[in-house]
Amino acid sequence: MLHHVSVGVTDVARAAKFYDAVLGTLGYKRVMEFLPYALAYGEDHPEFWIQLPHDQKPMSTGNGVHLGFIARTKNQVLKFHAAALAQGGSNNGEPGPRPDYGPNYFGAFIYDLDGNKIEATLHTAPKAKTQTAKKPAKKAAKTITKKPAKKKSVKKRRRK
Repeated sequence: MLHHVSVGVTDVARAAKFYDAVLGTLGYKRVMEFLPYALAYGEDHPEFWIQLPHDQKPMSTGNGVHLGFIARTKNQVLKFHAAALAQGGSNNGEPGPRPDYGPNYFGAFIYDLDGNKIEATLHTAPKAKTQTAKKPAKKAAKTITKKPAKKKSVKKRRRK
């Protein structure tokens, strides 16, 4: 549905140091730069931008806005949280399961250096239930009745 998302920051270089470390734990990297105004992260194309506000006014955070980044393992969620705190971010929710969000949800929440709310989230696949495979019903074997072969009449030649 979404092509990309961007958040405002007060200092792109300062925010870049934070996001390089934090998003790097999830396997994302800088993919585009328009310094000193903006830069983008993703796997191979820009998906998340940090930038100075376009209207040249001071940056402010969106009340109620938060961004969730995909993690592929619980260890990535743990590293994301630790890196964010080490870079000066603020804790907004320790890494762990969130049963209220679903039985297979594991995440961590932080505030970046400018107060933007970000999250690393892992949604594990539900464990498959072991089912005994039903054997298909045996089909009745077709009875093939062969027609008796026609007897060839053999005429004996009489010798004279």
